[in-house]
Amino acid sequence: MHVPDGFFNAPVSVAAGAVAAGAIAVSLRGARRELDERTAPLAGLVAAFVFAVQMLTFPVGAGTSGHLMGGALAAILVGPYTAVLVLTVVLGIQALLFADGGLSALGINITLLGVVAVLVAWAVFRGLLWTLPDNRRSVTTASFAAAFVSVPVAAAVFTGLYALGGTTEVPIGTVLAAMVGVHTAIGIGEGVITALTVGAVLAVRPDLVHGARGLVRPLRLRTADGSLVPAEPAAGPEPAVARPTRPLWLAGLAATVLAAGLISAYASEKPDGLESVAEEHGIAEAEEKHRFADSPLGDYGVRDIDNESLSVGLAGLIGAGVTLAAGTGAFLALRRRNGTDTAGGSTGDRARQEAARP
Repeated sequence: MHVPDGFFNAPVSVAAGAVAAGAIAVSLRGARRELDERTAPLAGLVAAFVFAVQMLTFPVGAGTSGHLMGGALAAILVGPYTAVLVLTVVLGIQALLFADGGLSALGINITLLGVVAVLVAWAVFRGLLWTLPDNRRSVTTASFAAAFVSVPVAAAVFTGLYALGGTTEVPIGTVLAAMVGVHTAIGIGEGVITALTVGAVLAVRPDLVHGARGLVRPLRLRTADGSLVPAEPAAGPEPAVARPTRPLWLAGLAATVLAAGLISAYASEKPDGLESVAEEHGIAEAEEKHRFADSPLGDYGVRDIDNESLSVGLAGLIGAGVTLAAGTGAFLALRRRNGTDTAGGSTGDRARQEAARP
């Protein structure tokens, strides 16, 4: 659901841009609490994976296709604040390099996919975990439901924005029914992809799934009277060694390369949910040509390469690589700045403590 240029008037586009900018500013602060030296590189990989899987459009019937939005997946894996930044990186690269999603509509796309979808998915996910048993199956179930719900809600918000500032006269009630209907079907695919991905990571490294941190608890022992007490750490001079993240990172990279470089060539060519509804109800008449439509990577293909499968696959690999580099660099820089701030605070605290000593 990438909104092109021309669908919305200037006031709504500017307002959505302000909402997106505010959400990014808040997320930059919040992500510092979510990221650490292990998860910062993984957040960059999540961005690349979302980019790659968004290329895999799947048919949902009636001549329509859908693709992953990724808000729920990113929020559950790396946290809601970081997820907003992940989707911002992905949408920015898609708009600038691949002419996917309008430049004037970038704020609208970030608001819909990076703010609304993330917040709705995270709220549903956390709400379900409060009621479901505390185990991995519950996390997977909640992941499916959160992803499923986030898609039609984002579609409904799009319709609400269109009622405020759409550039064509359309029956809003009819458009709402069409948008929510087709995106409910797309939401099933979103839920399946999200649940499978979260389940795969849970199976090997539940400690790296932000939404499942409650599953990893300190060991407790049952005493003679039947009560549970925290187990004492084993004595010894050597501290426990943290498990490496490289195997998971390499596995995720392999899945990203496979999706972007190979499977993307077999994606459905049918219009996605928004395109289908826009064509059916006359909204597409207002679409404006993307400023970068003639770029070397426009429409997810490499110019001057006649073999379509090779062109799409190479474009996917380039896009995933750029997203990985941009996302990893941004999240590492954000984490490094956070570490510097923390270190500075700790040094200041120590200095005050030393000064206070007699």
